Amino acid sequence: MTKRLKNFINGKPTDSKTDRWGDVFNPAVGTVASQVPMSTKADVAGAVLAAREAFEGWAATPSVRRARVLFRFKALIEQHMDELAGLLTAEHGKVLEDAKGSITRGMEVVEFACGIPHLLKGEYTDQVGRGVDSWSFRQPLGVCAGVGPFNFPAMIPLWMAPVAIACGNTFVMKPSERVPSTAYRLAELWHEAGLPNGVFNVVNGDKEVVDALLDHPDVAAISLVGSTPTAEYVYRKATAAGKRVQALGGAKNHMVVMPDADLAHATDGLIGAAYGSAGERCMAISVAVAVGDTTADRLIESLIPRVKGLKVGPGTEPGVDMGPLITRAHLDRVTKYIDQGRQAGAKLVVDGRGLRVPGHENGFFTGGTLFDRVTPEMSIYQEEIFGPVLCVVRCPDLDSAINLINGHRYGNGGAIFTSSGEAADEFVKRIQIGMVGINVPLPVPMAFHSFGGWKGSLFGDHFMHGPEGVRFFTRLKTVTSRWPRGVSGGANFIMPTMK
Repeated sequence: MTKRLKNFINGKPTDSKTDRWGDVFNPAVGTVASQVPMSTKADVAGAVLAAREAFEGWAATPSVRRARVLFRFKALIEQHMDELAGLLTAEHGKVLEDAKGSITRGMEVVEFACGIPHLLKGEYTDQVGRGVDSWSFRQPLGVCAGVGPFNFPAMIPLWMAPVAIACGNTFVMKPSERVPSTAYRLAELWHEAGLPNGVFNVVNGDKEVVDALLDHPDVAAISLVGSTPTAEYVYRKATAAGKRVQALGGAKNHMVVMPDADLAHATDGLIGAAYGSAGERCMAISVAVAVGDTTADRLIESLIPRVKGLKVGPGTEPGVDMGPLITRAHLDRVTKYIDQGRQAGAKLVVDGRGLRVPGHENGFFTGGTLFDRVTPEMSIYQEEIFGPVLCVVRCPDLDSAINLINGHRYGNGGAIFTSSGEAADEFVKRIQIGMVGINVPLPVPMAFHSFGGWKGSLFGDHFMHGPEGVRFFTRLKTVTSRWPRGVSGGANFIMPTMK
C-alpha cells in the first residue's frame, strides 16, 4: 500500500480529515512514492487555532530565548543534512549536491535569525521636548502563513519561518503538494529543538488550503513563492482581507555578455545558471543577451559542446549535472515551448527533447536545449519556461540590451559579464530589476541582505529575509512619554509641538 503522509499540527503528526489525496512522484523513475492529503478547511482551522493559542506565550518569550531555539534548530539541520537532501532529491529530482546547497542557503537564514535580539533593537530619543522622551520598537504580527513552491522544498520554508518565528510570530506552512516530505521533517526538527507546540505547523494540500489561509481572520500575514498568476491572486485576495503580503512571482532573468567579457567565465556562468536544477529556479538565467554578432557567434560556439556534454540522470548518481523535471506534465510543457520556439523561427542549436536515461526510461528527463536568434515577440522569450532552455538574443549595444530587459514584464534578477567598470556601472544604475550580478550569474543575496524582484516578480512591499524580512514580520510601535513634575499647565487645544 502506498504510504500516506500526515500534517504536523500543535507539535505532533496529525491525520487530515480529507477524502482527497494527491500522488507524490519520484521523478527519476516516474512512479508514485507516496500520497499527500489535500487538507480541508477544518484542517487549516485546527492549525491556525494551535498557532493562535501558542502566540501569546511565544511572543512574550524573551528574544534571547527564542534565539537559543533557533541555534539548536540550526545545529539539527546540519546534523540531518544528508537525510534532508535525500528527501528533497527523492521528490524533486535535483542533484544531491544541489539539494545540499539549497538547504545550506536556507540554513544561512536561520543563522541570520539567531541574531534577533540585535535585529529587534529599537530607537530611543531622550528629551524630544522638555521632560518628554520618545522611543520605538517592533512587535510581532500574530499568526503568519507561508506557501512554498515545488522547486525549493527546504530553502523557501527556511527563508520564511525562521525570521517570522524569531520575531515572535507563530507559523503555518503550506508546502507544495508535489514535495511535502521536507517541510514535514523540518517541523519535526523544530519540535526537537524545543520550539513550543503550535508555533510551527505544516498543513498539506492544494488551492483549497491556500484559500482557507487567505480567508481565515486570524492569519495576519502571508508569504508566498510561486508563479506570477498565483502571486498576484494571493496578493489581491489577502490584501482585500487586510492581511500583510509578500508574494514572489515568476522571472525571466537575462545575462548580458559584453564583447570585452571573459568568454570562458561567461560560458561557465551560463551553463550553471541556465541548466542547474534543470532550470527549475526562479533565479535561473534563461536569456543570454549577446552584445554584437561577433560576441554572439563566439558565445554560441563556446556553449554548444558544453550543453551537449551535460550529464543527465537521477540526482542520486555521482557526476550528474542535471536531474529530471518535477512531473510528466511539466516535461510536456517544456517540450511544448521548444516546439513553439522552432515554429516561431528561432534557431534550435541544441535540442534536448526525447532524452532517454538508461534504466530510467519512465523518468521525467529532458536534455539541455539552446536557441539562437530569439526575438522579443516569441513565447520562449516572453514566458517563464522553468526548464533547461537557454535563449540567446542578439543586441547591437549595451543601451539596446538594457532597454530590452527593462521592457520585459518580469524584473527578478539578472547579470552583466564585462571587463568594463563603466559598462557595469551603467547597467546597475539603469536596469529595472531587483537583484543584479556583475560577473556573477546567480546574484542571490546572502541571508543578511534581502531577496526579491521588481515589476511582475513581486507583489507586496517587502523582500524576503534580511532586514526586509524582519520588517515584514513585525510592526513598528512608537511611544512618547512624559512623567508629570509639578502642577499641570492646563489643557492644550492646538497641535502639540516641542518648543
